[in-house]
Formats: sequence, C-alpha cells, structure tokens
Amino acid sequence: MRKPKVVVLGAGYGGIMTTIHLQKQLGVNEAEITLINKNDYHYETTWLHEVSAGTLHHDRARVSVTDLINKNKVTFMKNTVTDINIEQKKVILKNNQEVEYDYLVIALGYESETFGIKGLKEHAFSISNINTARQIREHLDYTFATYNNLEEKPEGMMTIIVGGAGFTGIEFVAEIANRVPKLCKEFDIPRDTVRIICVEAAPTALPGFDPQLIEYAVTQLERKGVEFKIGTMIKECTPEGIIVSKDDQTEEIKSKTVVWAAGVRGSHIIEKTGIENNRCRVKVGPDLRAPGAEGVFIVGDCSLVINDETDKPYPPTAQVAMQQGPVAAKNITTLIKGGTDLQTFKPDLKGTVCSLGHDDAIGVVFGRKLFGTSASAMKKVVDNRALFLEGGPGLLLKKGKFNFF
Repeated sequence: MRKPKVVVLGAGYGGIMTTIHLQKQLGVNEAEITLINKNDYHYETTWLHEVSAGTLHHDRARVSVTDLINKNKVTFMKNTVTDINIEQKKVILKNNQEVEYDYLVIALGYESETFGIKGLKEHAFSISNINTARQIREHLDYTFATYNNLEEKPEGMMTIIVGGAGFTGIEFVAEIANRVPKLCKEFDIPRDTVRIICVEAAPTALPGFDPQLIEYAVTQLERKGVEFKIGTMIKECTPEGIIVSKDDQTEEIKSKTVVWAAGVRGSHIIEKTGIENNRCRVKVGPDLRAPGAEGVFIVGDCSLVINDETDKPYPPTAQVAMQQGPVAAKNITTLIKGGTDLQTFKPDLKGTVCSLGHDDAIGVVFGRKLFGTSASAMKKVVDNRALFLEGGPGLLLKKGKFNFF
C-alpha cells in the first residue's frame, strides 16, 4: 500500500515546528515526510536585527536543518520552490524538478514589502534573511573603515537611515545605537559625525504598543543619539539617500546606508497557486487549511488568521508560527490515520517583548508592562524557549542567551 506523501515547504519557525511534530507523530511506515528549504539551515528570524547591526555573529543565529530533524523519518531537500500546482498536487523546484504530495504545508516565510516606493528595491538594504543581514553588517563595517581614508568625504556617508519604527525597525535601530560608539572608537571617528535617523509614516513609533512603553523606548533611543522623524513618509530612495514628505513639505536626506524595515508580505509563490490571498497571505480555515485547495495547510507569514475578538488578523510573529506548526502536524496526522476531528488553531499569546539592545527592552507579558533590564531578561527567556522547542536542551545550551543582566 502506497504511503501518503507529506511535503513541508520552508524551514522557518512554522515549517520546522510542523516537521518536528510530524516526525514524532507518524511512523516510517505511515507516511513519507519531505522537508524542502532553499538553505541547509534554519535561522532565528527574530535575531536578524542583531546580525544586521553586527552585535551577533550570523552563525549564532542559524542551525543546520539536519540537526533538528530525524533523518530516518524525514527526507531533507535543499532546493528552491518556483511554483506549486494545486490541481496536480505537485511542487515545482529549481531545474524543473517536481515533487508530488498528498498533504502540503506551505511555510515559505516573508518577503520585504516596499509599498511601491520608488527606488527602495534598488538602493535600500532589507533585513529579510541571514545573507541580507550579513550584507548590512559588512556594509557598515566597510563604511566606517573607509571614512578616514577619504580626502573628500561624501555628504551623508556617516548617516544611517532606518525606514520604519515598527517592531523590526526599533529593534534594529537600538542595536545600531549600541554599536556605533564602538565602531567610532575602533576607527577613530568622532561620535557626533554619525547620524542615526529612524523614519516612520505612522503618527507614532511602535504602532499598537502601549503609549507609556512607546515613550520609554523613544526616550531611551534618543538618549543614544537616534533622531526620529515620525509622521514622515519616504517618497523615494535614491543612490544619494531618501526623499521624505511631511505636511506637504519634502526634504532630501543624504545617506549611503538606508535600511528598509517597514513592511513584509508573504512569499510570492502564493500568487502562483491561484489561492485567494492578500499581499501573499492566505486567510486559512480554523484547522489551518487553505480554502479550495485539497490537502494544503499554510502556516507562518503566508497565513492569515483572524482574531474573532477584534476581527483583525493576528500579527505574523514567530510566536504564532511556532504554535501553528504543532496544530498543522496534528491535523495532518489525524487525516492520514483516517480521522475527521481536526484541531482548531487559536493562538495562546503570552505577550510581546521588543528589544532595545542587549540590556534594555519593553514589553507586555501576561498583561504586565515591563521596562528595562527585566524586559530584556524576559526577551532572552523568549528567545531561549524558541531554541528549546526547536532543538531541545542541546540546542539551548549551544545557542542560548544567558547574559541576562
């Protein structure tokens, strides 16, 4: 009798958690499980702001996929997904390789959303994966190393612009603010030569956060030299910097380092499937199945789950993705074993913590507001918990963050 083929696309938080739980629940004689990812490693997306700023080595933020899966139960394929044929139940990979499936889990992660702003794709960096994070870090190092060797110093060379004061933008700008003094000392550059500017179109930084927490975060970062331009839209990004607009007034800010951290969308592969989507995110059913696509589950950044209490989508966070994985795995296991009673996904949100550097943070955990070192310690607890869920105590001891204060 032919074994059902279960294919998981993507080894991010949602994909890796789905795979880990599938291999626990299904025996080798019950299903063929295949995990496909373009890299041979899983990386901690929530650590990319540290890698980008150069405050954390990129190897700390990634772990080999084969160290997380049971190779006796899961076949790992390093390849890039180029298309999905829903009707024929096939995944098309690079070099036109095809993989058939009975059950498919789409966990292809996010891509940067530029909202059509001219020049962003061409001239701005984005914090989207390990390699783009390394590129930002190396660009910063090169810029500082080069500055004093130039007789004519280009205007804006030492101006760092971060587009977006949401979660990622604030975490990144905080790491930059912590690292710049060290870079200045290393390369003999006066601190007041460097400008760090955070631009946000919304009327406040960290939209959706408690006003008291926002005030704390902004005040702390301003003390470290960060300039905020709130309620200011980036109209265009050029090789020389950015053009912004506020109250019908435009301004050009010269910069050689523009980092875009203001928006994400799901994988463009979603558009190729023909499944109805919004910015490549699919409104999944209560059991995480995609509408009108037999045997297809979607988790992580490509999924859209509505909070019944607010009638708004849950944010596409690591916390949500890691909770979706076990539910998707449980439901696929139930279907393979002939059951029909599928589990409903309802996020159990413990809270949110935003890092302001290695020793500072803000957050709300179990309804309680946290500031400073206590919030920073909680952030590390959250990071360590993710490592434990992915790879157990071994991975936690190897990669964990234990410098709490």
